[in-house]
Amino acid sequence: MDRFSFLNAAHTEFFAQLYDQYLENPDSIEPSWRSFFQGFDFGMETYNDENPIQYSREVAPAASVSSSSVDNSAISEHLQKEFKVVKLIDGYRSRGHLFTKTNPVRERRTFSPTLDIENFGLSSADLNTTFDAAKILGLPPSTLSQIISNLKTVYCQHIGIEYMYIRRPEIVDWIQDRLNINENRPTFTADEKKGILNKLNQAVSFENFLHTKYVGQKRFSLEGGESIIPALDALIERAAEKGVEQFVMGMAHRGRLNVLANIFGKSTQDIFSEFDGKDYDQEYFDGDVKYHLGLTADKITKSGKKININLAPNPSHLETVGAVIEGITRAKQDKYFPNDFSKVLPIAVHGDAAIAGQGILYEIIQMAQLDGYKTGGTIHIVINNQVGFTTNYLDARSSTYCTDVAKVTLSPVLHVNADDAESVVHAMQFALDFRMQFGRDVFIDLLGYRKYGHNEGDEPRFTQPVLYKIIAKHRNPRDIYAEKLLSEGIIDANLVSTLEKEYKDDLDHNLEASRKKDLTIITPFMQDEWKGFKQVSDDVMLQKVDTKVDRATLDSIINTISSLPEDKKFINKIRKIVTDRKVGYDNNTLDWGTAEALAYGTLLTEGFDIRISGQDVERGTFSHRHAVVKVEDSEEEVVLLDAIENKKGNFRIFNSFLSEYGVLGFDYGYALANPNSLTIWEAQFGDFSNGAQIMIDQYISCGEDKWNNQNGLVMLLPHGYEGQGAEHSSARMERYLQLCARHNMYVADCTTPANFFHLLRRQMKTDYRKPLVVFSPKSLLRDPRCVSTVEELTNGEFQETIDDTTVNKKEVKTLVFCTGKFYYDIVAERENNGRNDVAVVRIEQLFPLPVEQLKAIIAQYPNADDYVWAQEEPKNMGAYTYMLANFDLVKWRLASLKAYSAPAAGSYTRAKRRHADAIRMVFDKNLFR
Repeated sequence: MDRFSFLNAAHTEFFAQLYDQYLENPDSIEPSWRSFFQGFDFGMETYNDENPIQYSREVAPAASVSSSSVDNSAISEHLQKEFKVVKLIDGYRSRGHLFTKTNPVRERRTFSPTLDIENFGLSSADLNTTFDAAKILGLPPSTLSQIISNLKTVYCQHIGIEYMYIRRPEIVDWIQDRLNINENRPTFTADEKKGILNKLNQAVSFENFLHTKYVGQKRFSLEGGESIIPALDALIERAAEKGVEQFVMGMAHRGRLNVLANIFGKSTQDIFSEFDGKDYDQEYFDGDVKYHLGLTADKITKSGKKININLAPNPSHLETVGAVIEGITRAKQDKYFPNDFSKVLPIAVHGDAAIAGQGILYEIIQMAQLDGYKTGGTIHIVINNQVGFTTNYLDARSSTYCTDVAKVTLSPVLHVNADDAESVVHAMQFALDFRMQFGRDVFIDLLGYRKYGHNEGDEPRFTQPVLYKIIAKHRNPRDIYAEKLLSEGIIDANLVSTLEKEYKDDLDHNLEASRKKDLTIITPFMQDEWKGFKQVSDDVMLQKVDTKVDRATLDSIINTISSLPEDKKFINKIRKIVTDRKVGYDNNTLDWGTAEALAYGTLLTEGFDIRISGQDVERGTFSHRHAVVKVEDSEEEVVLLDAIENKKGNFRIFNSFLSEYGVLGFDYGYALANPNSLTIWEAQFGDFSNGAQIMIDQYISCGEDKWNNQNGLVMLLPHGYEGQGAEHSSARMERYLQLCARHNMYVADCTTPANFFHLLRRQMKTDYRKPLVVFSPKSLLRDPRCVSTVEELTNGEFQETIDDTTVNKKEVKTLVFCTGKFYYDIVAERENNGRNDVAVVRIEQLFPLPVEQLKAIIAQYPNADDYVWAQEEPKNMGAYTYMLANFDLVKWRLASLKAYSAPAAGSYTRAKRRHADAIRMVFDKNLFR
């Protein structure tokens, strides 16, 4: 191996500058460098004679080092030392973060090799030697001792920074220039320092007050990480100066109450009411614990700028909110600042154990630069307690740092000592400037501790006795900082006690006032976005909504979505699919895909936005949608819905990356921030939503009940038994129905294109919003029996139930109820058997269940005495148990598969046989299981 091969990675700009200086005036540079470049020029001339390739000066000197053409004898001992100093500098840049003073309560782990100069071929004899390599650091030629001092200051004090893995030179240069300018050290005026102290005092005093007034109550104290409060305050101030107008933050429970009170300005009277356990001022929601609630506020900065700040509500699934705030941010960007995403700033606050252990973090980070999900860069802050509940950090991850996931997207990471408030604020300002400059993610690892156990009633010495002996004696960041300012002569000895008394007096006043109130006041999250929308009950959800569309509008839309540009070449299959839309329309046989596209088109003309995302949604998993078509010879994308005349809304559709959990959370957040957008997430197959079950359980089904948040997200879940095995059959209908209660969401399983058309339109035409879960079809997408007429679109409405109009009701003995695709299978069997005594009723909306409609239908069959619930799912799945629990007007007989643990058989032959058995049970009472 060439002994100078390490120089291939050295700082090429430094060499280029010296080479330029040499070319201009050879005598102006150090003699050993002059000798080196003379040998270099000779070598390059020889090399170019044999290989007439021209090299630019920017890369030639660095490339030359490993070239055999270089005359090594011309490199003096001093020049070799210069190269070793360059290697030392790169060592600090790459590994200096491993040797910082960032841990306030533990000794750093030992890493080898160290940054001792002997490991770079240097010795103490070189300390007083002057080296030109100092120019890399923005210094004049300096002694090795001075260079090392600078490197330790920049890379090994209270801020450690990781960035050398970043592959974009302009980003690396920006970071290095920034570090060179201020040596990675905070520089604040006396007034700024007093401001930091004031916010630190608020953070510390708030926790002390709660600890004395509400002894033993859970609050998930911020103590040990209080410096995040002045840092967030500084972030908002600086962000507003840089043009940020909205701030969207998500965090778990640790320190949340402190942030709500001291950053978001939540009334402490309301916080005290929550601690006192008072009932809420509203009847239609059950609320959540105080450290899960969110808030929206407008803040006026010190410079007089207004910034809208949002803290999203969050359940105990700690990292889920990260996906939600990205969706909220993107919705705000699309709505208010489509040409400048920098104006909405997402901030994600993590715990160290959670960011390392929760897989959704990887999904969120992979969204960061994708067209459908990017938000112009997120600032990630880790409140690093160095413990997860009771688990030590060494048992919580395999990686060196909890933030190592940041390297997936080559994001810089700053590790900061939480006891050094100025360094924390400085790191936050660095992170903001980076995000605003490059529109990319950046991470801050705030290394602190947790003063008490996981909660204030816990005993941490059970599991970390040594650590908590240290913590018990450790001073809080406010007192540490006050002592520093006192020594600098910036404050007098009485300032802290004065600040503490003023803040405590204010809390005492609010506590007294709160105890005169009988109820807890909950301020809705993002209330401005939801002006004009009502919160409604089941009865209102069952009222009819006018979703009709005039024929002229449909005629115009169908002409647009069935005509491809003539000047572009498309594959024949695409051209046929698109032109067949018009054929079906003219023949009054609208298929599913056409009706869906017409629903989108009509909503766009009425001013609603549409966002659809999920795996392969642009084409559609089952090749029915083709909302985006590709030009054959260039793959140029054509979106026909964008060409609709009089389109007032925006149509956005994105193929997602292979994620359900993160993407569904993102789209929930998007719908939360823009109720006038029809926001749809489609699963590739229905049961793939299993991977996002936490989002469904903790947000979609109960967000309104817990946090007073409406949400109109639509979930399309392909469902139906076509013999494709267990994983491609069921959307697990039973799980969603089990989650249904009161007025929380809609659940539907449509059987006609027209009904789906009106269902989508109803979602936007109401003055309220509810999540909508649709068990959408697969084989019915192209089933010739599953068609609708144009008149059903222009004069129809959504039908919660569809009665059987093909039978003489007085002759019917068996009345069958079913939902979805199974209807067509039952009707086909009835026709084969000539069973005119059997009627089949479709329940298109399962929740809220249209009980009154079902009563009216049953009354029309006076001679029926056999009532069947028929489903293609096994007995323990599907809607059977739900119908048993919610509809007792008749005694059901079940026609279905028997109970199974898996939704379907893997063998097509076995699945087909079981399916046929379930159908026969509809017509033969003796087969009842």
